[in-house]
Amino acid sequence: MAYTVAHKLIADHRLEGEMQPGAEIGLRIDQTLTQDATGTLAMQEFEAMGLARVRTELSAQYVDHNLLQVDFKNADDHLFLRSAARKFGLWFSPPGNGVSHPVHMQRFGAPGKTLLGSDSHTCAAGSLGMLAIGAGGLEVAMAMAGEPFYLKMPQIMGVCLTGKLPDWVSAKDVILEMLRRHGVAGGVGKIIEYYGPGLAELSAMDRHVIANMGAELGATTTVFPSDEQTRRFLRQQGREAEWRPLQADAGADYDVHETIDLAAIEPLIALPSSPGNVVPVREVAGRPIYQSYLGSSANPGLRDFGIAANMVAERQIAPGVSFDINPTSRQLLDSLIKFDLLSALLAAGARLHQTGCNGCIGMGQAPATGRISLRTVPRNFPGRSGTEEDAVYLCSPETAAASALTGVITDPRTLDRVYPRFVEPERLASAADVLQPPEEDGAAVELQKGPNIRGLPALEPLQDEIGGPVLLKAGDDVSTDEIMPAGVQVLALRSNIEAISRFAFSRLDESYYERAMEYQRHGSLIVAGNNYGQGSSREHAAVCPAYLGVRAVLAKSFARIHWQNLINFGVLPLQFRNPEDWQRIGQGDVLEIKGIHEALRQGDELRANNRTRDEVYLLRHSLSERQIEVLMHGSLINYVRHKHAA
Repeated sequence: MAYTVAHKLIADHRLEGEMQPGAEIGLRIDQTLTQDATGTLAMQEFEAMGLARVRTELSAQYVDHNLLQVDFKNADDHLFLRSAARKFGLWFSPPGNGVSHPVHMQRFGAPGKTLLGSDSHTCAAGSLGMLAIGAGGLEVAMAMAGEPFYLKMPQIMGVCLTGKLPDWVSAKDVILEMLRRHGVAGGVGKIIEYYGPGLAELSAMDRHVIANMGAELGATTTVFPSDEQTRRFLRQQGREAEWRPLQADAGADYDVHETIDLAAIEPLIALPSSPGNVVPVREVAGRPIYQSYLGSSANPGLRDFGIAANMVAERQIAPGVSFDINPTSRQLLDSLIKFDLLSALLAAGARLHQTGCNGCIGMGQAPATGRISLRTVPRNFPGRSGTEEDAVYLCSPETAAASALTGVITDPRTLDRVYPRFVEPERLASAADVLQPPEEDGAAVELQKGPNIRGLPALEPLQDEIGGPVLLKAGDDVSTDEIMPAGVQVLALRSNIEAISRFAFSRLDESYYERAMEYQRHGSLIVAGNNYGQGSSREHAAVCPAYLGVRAVLAKSFARIHWQNLINFGVLPLQFRNPEDWQRIGQGDVLEIKGIHEALRQGDELRANNRTRDEVYLLRHSLSERQIEVLMHGSLINYVRHKHAA
């Protein structure tokens, strides 16, 4: 059988299940990645397993999200994470060392490996020929413990790239073109694999941009072959010995086919407030901007900053524009200095910020109310920037720099100058990296827990009957940022479930928390539309509703990671057999679902009775036998404890 790259990676790591789309498979995980917004919970979960050391080839803990230390909370959590890394045998990347995804790619990425990360943009490492998947922190903790990672075998979507990108168009426009065609749910249940002659001109960091935002398509992950561009990147990093070729077999076929002529792509932009709301830049040109923001895991490479530096060199940005520069790693910042790129940006009027995720997740740099913020970040969900009434547009570095110069949204092709090409140097390895290696023996290390680090809430086994009011009725494409916001105020509470739960669904309904507390012990439900839980992998979006008493979520469809997170924390995810039934349910209606245990084990259909309207709705599930057992025990933690005890 002729295999695609994705099939080869899965076959090499498959421990359980058959490689048939929709079947549950278990994979061996080589590497894990955690960051501070999700890693504090993951480390607490790993601690709860009672293991002395991680059982992966390599695990790394990054501090890149919560870098604003306005009180003790973030600083205390950073100390806890460092002590956990020392105790359990992880690499540790301290605050200021950089965003997890590019740093991991620079230091640890290797073709043919699997990577599981507690961040939805972990898929960026697919740029190096890895099978890199984002998941909830609990699943990453399980992988750190040597357990398989389970998922449904995806379809493989092959995207054939032909042609060559024209001037003023770059990798960000390629992934925006995919979002323009397929929307934010177009990749659900799929691995996206890029191939074809167009790959020859796309560097490994160009591929990182495309793979990173595969998460915005809802894809399980994105995969690129390992070729000479991969080899060149590893050579830049002084790691060429870790290169290995990895290509699809001749004659390999894909479940879904797509073709993109790179030469036909033009500068694109995603309008507020969805990455899928994509139009050509020329259609919105002329709108005045407040901010132009360069950086993030979606555009982290030296080329992305270098092209902007060349565009603004010896020129001044427009008055009233905040031109925010967010270096994505110490290596990149060191290179910007060495190659005289940082001075060009600063001389033009740029504002320099510390290396990290920063404004991408509302950790500073929030725009003014209602003013346009152009950003090279991956997401523009409502309020994610830190400003409730924000107007965030997603674009390429070329569009961001051109617009900073003019003060209005500008198609970079209209600038009166020659395209300033940027050629990366042959070596980028930098002494500025301050990654801390694992200790040989962490037995004597004590975990440092500040007063904000609390234990996980106890979760009860799934009841045979669920009943309660629908405390929230939501529409389509509700993101985890809307279920559990990020930002300075909220993420600092990430290790205190009781405290952070006060913000649950606050962007959709500020009264939710108070109403939920009335039914915390008796139970309540959520009703939602399509693609519920898109976006971030943060499991707080599942833990907090579970803590507040949510017993089930009824939706037209779910985003992959959030669906699994709900299961992991004992919340029953069910889909409407007839999607039109969503319209018949009102917020406040009292629903009941009976005979759950037998229904789950005997088939895929359940019934919900609406006592308020005297109606019945047919529901279905797509749970595996293993996932049903997880729910029966109330959480993945309970299930694993029972399994090990047996």
